[in-house]
Amino acid sequence: MHFDVIIIGSGPGGYVAAIRAAQLGLTTAVIERAELGGICLNWGCIPTKALLKSAAVFQYFQHAADYGIVAGESKPDFEAIIKRSRGVAESMSKGIQFLMKKYNVTVIAGFGKVKAGKKVEVTLNETQQTEEYTADHIIIATGARSRELPFLKQDGKKVIGYREAMTLPKQPQTLAVIGSGAIGSEFAYFYQSIGTKVTLIEVLPNVVPVEDEEVSKYLERCFKKAGMKVLTGVMVESVDTQGDLCQVHVKTKKGDEVIEAEVVLSAVGVATNLEGIGLEEAGINVERGKVLVDEFYRTNVEGYYAIGDIVKGPALAHVASHEALICVEKLAGKDPEPLDYGNIPGCTYTHPEIASVGMSEKAALEAGHEILVGKFPFTASGKATASGARDGFIKVIFDKQSGQWLGAHFIGENVTEMISEAVVARKQKVTGKEIIEAVHPHPTMSESIMEAVAQAYGECVHL
Repeated sequence: MHFDVIIIGSGPGGYVAAIRAAQLGLTTAVIERAELGGICLNWGCIPTKALLKSAAVFQYFQHAADYGIVAGESKPDFEAIIKRSRGVAESMSKGIQFLMKKYNVTVIAGFGKVKAGKKVEVTLNETQQTEEYTADHIIIATGARSRELPFLKQDGKKVIGYREAMTLPKQPQTLAVIGSGAIGSEFAYFYQSIGTKVTLIEVLPNVVPVEDEEVSKYLERCFKKAGMKVLTGVMVESVDTQGDLCQVHVKTKKGDEVIEAEVVLSAVGVATNLEGIGLEEAGINVERGKVLVDEFYRTNVEGYYAIGDIVKGPALAHVASHEALICVEKLAGKDPEPLDYGNIPGCTYTHPEIASVGMSEKAALEAGHEILVGKFPFTASGKATASGARDGFIKVIFDKQSGQWLGAHFIGENVTEMISEAVVARKQKVTGKEIIEAVHPHPTMSESIMEAVAQAYGECVHL
């Protein structure tokens, strides 16, 4: 069977590519060996947010008296929390199934392998037989999986990855999380919030190390205040799983230490899914675990494309989706604008949440900018105070001479819903003065962005 476009993988890159291709009138097929929606929808972004919401609701009950509410004893039902999370993922996956039907996208359940001559060989899930399909354009969007370190092999029980962390049969009493990026920090927060004693271990000097240093330090203080043990600048040397409890051997500045935990979560990044999909046979160039592509995601072989986690750039769902749109629109003959990887927002859904875009203060200085920095704490926000959400701050960085918005770094309640203002403003080259002149509604958490910008220019009246 021949298609205009075949996509291998149905994650946030693959399914978006399929829908956009179909919208543009191209006959389209998606090859998926597991659930539609990929890791993000089934085992990543969406179900983790369901877990975090359950943790937040539990915390609301714990602090009900702060709001003048008398509530009875509450405790987490771990099995019910997990069940709800899986139900959310299943519901969203069904939504992708509906969209595939709506746009007449053919879904082929199986493992896809690219071949030379614009062909894809599929080992079908149901029969394990192989069938061959052809297409004018083949988009590879096979995503990534939890990365394993040589000394930290995952057995799915005592040493786990993010998939097992979402489906544990019972709540562990103690948990060691190795790696404090978004995945590690979110799971550390979730388990600590529902009563597990968590130790978060990071080899670099700060937690969430890609964030601005002030934000990282603030989150670390919040974690410690909540009772979490946080170790930074610590090297994990080995993990012994022979006994009832895992023995995590670490090297600190003060010497060797052993951390005991019922379960160890390895959150040390992801590895791309490139094995066995025919890249070498098709002659597609790969470098350091990434498929090499141009700005429109074309590989070195005509008619073959790659998007998402398997190409260079941030391994984020919204990045994969935008790459998909650019890739498909270009192959369909349109004139899309290449993606600006310097204006990608990042979000971490801990409590408080983190959202950022652009340069950190350190990066801006290292790049030679003379900068203006504005910072507005939520303790000075009327809406935050009324909501009982005074943790965190808004931090903005501007070039002093041009007014260019170099970076935005938010930590606090719902800041992941607020970062888009900075993304759009940076995209449209909006200056700091223009942000100050734009009326922001009061009382809102989001007006703190304007306040922080005003503070950078010495014009903030509420601080």
